[in-house]
Amino acid sequence: MTSKMKQQRQAGFLMAKIRQVSERIFVRRLKEYGIEINPAQGRIMFALWQDDGVSINSLAKKTQLGKSTLTSMIDRLEEMGYVKRRRSRQDRRKILIYRTEKDKVMERKYVQVSQEMTALYYEGFSGGEINRFEQDLKCILNNLTTFEANLK
Repeated sequence: MTSKMKQQRQAGFLMAKIRQVSERIFVRRLKEYGIEINPAQGRIMFALWQDDGVSINSLAKKTQLGKSTLTSMIDRLEEMGYVKRRRSRQDRRKILIYRTEKDKVMERKYVQVSQEMTALYYEGFSGGEINRFEQDLKCILNNLTTFEANLK
């Protein structure tokens, strides 16, 4: 079989390129809306929008960011006024991360930009195609996270 006959699979390459282009567009749209956080910080905020007042460990699992990376990003978000740290009332050794009023104002704009990006991603897709695509992406993510867990 010649190399021309062999079909090369490009999932990793295509996902990397999609992420690069998507992030450039997303950052530009955030700036247009006056939002000063970056997409990685947005992942942290999104997790807090789902469940406010959580530990660093919980945020690390939800965002799939390493604890040291997450800690420095939380430091920056706290300096910017979007989050605050408080000791847990149940366990004084535990620090919990909470949203601020400034974040609650920003959330509406961020969600709007995210919705615009989603519409752009799925332009030309049918509902069934979207469902199948997201199912496939979840399968790929599961494959990768399972593999990574087995490396430890």
